[in-house]
Amino acid sequence: MSADPPRPPAQRASDADRDRVIELLRAAVADGRLDPVEFDERLDAALAARTIEALTPLVADLIAAPGGGALAPPSAGTLAEPAPERLTIKERHGPVRREGRWTLPHRLALRTAWCEVMLDLTNAVRSAPELVIDLRVNGGNVELVLAPDMVVDANDLSVRHGSLEITSDAGDGTPATLHVRLVGRMRHGRVATRWQAPR
Repeated sequence: MSADPPRPPAQRASDADRDRVIELLRAAVADGRLDPVEFDERLDAALAARTIEALTPLVADLIAAPGGGALAPPSAGTLAEPAPERLTIKERHGPVRREGRWTLPHRLALRTAWCEVMLDLTNAVRSAPELVIDLRVNGGNVELVLAPDMVVDANDLSVRHGSLEITSDAGDGTPATLHVRLVGRMRHGRVATRWQAPR
């Protein structure tokens, strides 16, 4: 009698996979499908999950895969794609660019060292009226490209041995629809804003 074939290794969960599950859990507690105690338990499990197999049971009773049956792994695209609660960008000694049509998280954590960072928000999909950008940046430059209807608040950003070249708005009187709040710290670098001209 032949032995059973070995099982394939468990697929590792990414930060984006965990973020999608957490967003589903938040929605479930908001509409009454989970009570706060269940939410806390599942949130802890989601944050600790290392594989797709560990994440799937946390939302299996909250969302069904198309056509019924078991929920497919988050990375397979069967989970809804809500805006992530948090997106972390990590890089050392290299360029970082985000541009075009990308979904803004509720909180963007920037963890870079000696990088040239360009975040173009002009065509990004907005998920909330506020975007918090949490900087832990050592060296290099961070440039934000903004649309006229965005405003910037850098009052909670600490800059040492560097420069802050930020204007709070485009200065053309456009009503603000997205508030970009900068928090955290910058060391040995520059943070600047550039405003896209109105079309």
